Amino acid sequence: MPGQIKHLAIIMDGNRRWAKERGMPGIAGHKAGYERLKEIAEATFERGIDVLSVFAFSTENWRRSAEEVGYLMELFELALTKDFLQFADKGIRLKVIGRREGLSRKIVEAIDDIEAQTEKNDKGTLAVCINYGGRAEIVDACKKIIADGLSVDEVDESAITSRMYWPEMPDPDLVIRTSGEERLSGFLTWEGVYSEIYWCEKKWPDFDQEELDKAVEEYASRQRRYGGG
Repeated sequence: MPGQIKHLAIIMDGNRRWAKERGMPGIAGHKAGYERLKEIAEATFERGIDVLSVFAFSTENWRRSAEEVGYLMELFELALTKDFLQFADKGIRLKVIGRREGLSRKIVEAIDDIEAQTEKNDKGTLAVCINYGGRAEIVDACKKIIADGLSVDEVDESAITSRMYWPEMPDPDLVIRTSGEERLSGFLTWEGVYSEIYWCEKKWPDFDQEELDKAVEEYASRQRRYGGG
């Protein structure tokens, strides 16, 4: 049996389609999804899960309209400088995973501030993946290996893992993707190689605590093999 989930990872998909179905602009879907994230994050830690990782903005999302990208960046700044402080006050550590290049100076400073402020918190970790891509993370780890001058014989899994964006990240036990899409889109490519997957038909703004509990219960019924057959 899988046992208790220690690390839950979520691909929060479907905000724009949720808004379109309601005749609303796409940014309204992102706002609704943002409010849902705060609720589900709190519920996750209440259920005794140690780490919650969420896919907030991929390296490919820069291709979206300037208006949409700008609005998402405003949400990130609001989260990092204000709303996520509710988690900090409850002893939750905040980590932001992804490339800093391309992010504004204000967002990078906000990331540095909240990570430093919550570094010693030990009631759980909320990891937000911004400007993140699984292949990009592996590429960046390989660049660090070259920069560190490792020989061929020194390159192994631990050498790569130690150079990932968050080297101490526990591998995710369960990855949830909402909106009915059945692909991982480069989310935690290295870390999630043996993760269980839960595909949810609901779009992210409709993903409630009942759906969270269904995913957790489904995970508990599975048999994890880690490639052992």
